[in-house]
Amino acid sequence: MTPHDHHRPRPGRAAHPHGLLRTLTAPLTRLRRHLRAGHGADRQTSPFDALMGEVMANAERFGHRQHVHLTWLAVRRYGTGAAVDLVSDGIRRTARYAGAPQKYNATVSRAWVELVGHHADQSDAGDFDAFAGRNPALFDKRLLTRFYRSSTLAGDTARTGWVEPDLAPFPWHRADGEGARSATGAP
Repeated sequence: MTPHDHHRPRPGRAAHPHGLLRTLTAPLTRLRRHLRAGHGADRQTSPFDALMGEVMANAERFGHRQHVHLTWLAVRRYGTGAAVDLVSDGIRRTARYAGAPQKYNATVSRAWVELVGHHADQSDAGDFDAFAGRNPALFDKRLLTRFYRSSTLAGDTARTGWVEPDLAPFPWHRADGEGARSATGAP
């Protein structure tokens, strides 16, 4: 048994898609100290690092709410398409820094950015708290299970690249012409 075996899903069960959030909490504190100490100052702060600093300024840990907040900021500032790359690359890099690169899941990262982007596009909320209040479904960590089987998200293909939803299409991908709906299915 290796030290990382406790992070692997039990047979027949998918890994929790946000186990990475728990893994990142302590290393983020180290990363903030590292950056404040001037290490890495020879390169310009990345947009992801700037967003992370903004989100973590008043937070004690990087939980699901902070992840959604970071994603909302990225979508609003850079657009959903650019935010997919920015957030995905930043989380992948942070997971690697935390010593847990196996926790990164490309499909989970992109799906969350697209969900937040869809809701941000539909929202006139001027600040994150207002956005959060109007979109409570985004704070359900299991939201992706409305669109994906757990086994799909736990698979190597989803971890390393994009996999389309296999239970239900995302609201903006529906071909039925009913128009945009929220992730909860409400208009």
